[in-house]
Amino acid sequence: MIAIGSDHGGYKLKEELKRYLEEKDIECKDFGCQADENVDYPDIAEKVAEAVQKNECKNGILVCRSGVGMDIVANKFKGIRCANCDTEEKAEMARKHNNANILALGADYISENEAVCILRRWLASEFEAGGRHEDRVEIIKEIEAKNMK
Repeated sequence: MIAIGSDHGGYKLKEELKRYLEEKDIECKDFGCQADENVDYPDIAEKVAEAVQKNECKNGILVCRSGVGMDIVANKFKGIRCANCDTEEKAEMARKHNNANILALGADYISENEAVCILRRWLASEFEAGGRHEDRVEIIKEIEAKNMK
């Protein structure tokens, strides 16, 4: 199950991504928004990050105009590694090297087709467990433990 959410600026793209997931028989839970009316993005990002943090959903997708605000909010949650990606390559590396569990996208900077390609690549990529990447994710967890009390 994938948690998905957007603000009003990312609503249209979120709906396209939901259609893609449904076509691929990937279940998703929509945390809003449900229209292109003005909403506060931190509220949506909080819901998605909590769903991933509590293991209610395996991964998450957040969409706003730039992807930056959603990314910042999601990364305030212990155990969340959200990556704002605007290319397929960044999405792949976010998963392979950082074990990113939430993907943030900026609707104003990528087309719907690019977003679907980025999402597809992100979903297809797996964390390279073992070795230096796992060591670095462990360092991230140690930093979280010290600083997120």
